[in-house]
Amino acid sequence: MTAYIIRRLLQLPFTMLGVTLLIFAMLQLLTPVERSALYVPSIPHNEGAIDAIIAKYGLDDPFYIQYWRWLVGHKDVNTGEIKGGVLRGDLGFSRSGRQDVIDMIAQRLPATVEMALWSVFPIIGIGIWLGVISAINHNKPIDQIIRVFTTIGWSFPTFVFGLLVLLLFYTKLGWFPPGRLSDPINAVVMSPSFRRYTQLNTVDGLLNGRMDVFWDALRHLVLPILTLSYVVWARILRVTRSSMLETLRQDYLRTARAKGLSEKIVVYRHAFRNALLPVITIGGSMVVGLLDGTVVTEVIFNYPGMGSATARAASSLDATAVLAFVLFGGMVLTVANLIVDVLYAMVDPRIRLT
Repeated sequence: MTAYIIRRLLQLPFTMLGVTLLIFAMLQLLTPVERSALYVPSIPHNEGAIDAIIAKYGLDDPFYIQYWRWLVGHKDVNTGEIKGGVLRGDLGFSRSGRQDVIDMIAQRLPATVEMALWSVFPIIGIGIWLGVISAINHNKPIDQIIRVFTTIGWSFPTFVFGLLVLLLFYTKLGWFPPGRLSDPINAVVMSPSFRRYTQLNTVDGLLNGRMDVFWDALRHLVLPILTLSYVVWARILRVTRSSMLETLRQDYLRTARAKGLSEKIVVYRHAFRNALLPVITIGGSMVVGLLDGTVVTEVIFNYPGMGSATARAASSLDATAVLAFVLFGGMVLTVANLIVDVLYAMVDPRIRLT
């Protein structure tokens, strides 16, 4: 397995090269005037100035020349200094965020990572648990109840459910507010005495010994996590239930029962592990979605993560920021696929990664 992982890691740069080619090809759908926004905070209104920018950065050059310049940077004609280039971490300037895209990602990513980390355990854990309970109680009342729960969650639009829980738990009850932190706690976090170890408010609150920061950050995460979990539970539950039902009908489980093994051992030691393979695939894609930023959820709850930044960039026609977020998502997806493949082999010894 070690050789397989090393080989996949060596393939990673070539995969990402293909991703950058695809993204840059999408960029060519824009006119040279629109692409000039990659290099300046705002496009000048003077037509001559725009032409000068196009000529300076070669925005009307052949595709391969522009791609190389976009990837590795360009030489400033005045200073001779190499500027820009995706490989150098220069993803352009975001008009919607009014800052460099790389800085915006650095500011927004911790919020999305924090929400993803707190969401993944209830999403995967409860979804799998409900799927197993439904399968081992096939066609019994509890199975019917869970299936109704699944059907509602499967058909419920995220924005509708998010607005409903926001109306109930914030507007009516005032328990769980939107945003990431309340104003008094945000002042504490921004003060010089509060050390930012990870940029994750819940973790940093614990590391600083400030339980008020921890509980306030967690309170703001409850509704986004609930919204993400309920909509996604249905998918995990359906896949787990179907996989478990198919596995429970296998001959080797009938043999295990005939040997006198208890139903608990048959289900959780023999059937459950083999039923996990399709769940790993679905769960991996869902985790990737969380890390990319859940656009609808973050917008509804005014949560300052990657998703809300993407929505703002798209609504402002900020192509620079949108394409940078797509590139980031491609990187996350590529790494996640490697992790899923490794988990396959860990769960099912019959799979050999060579």
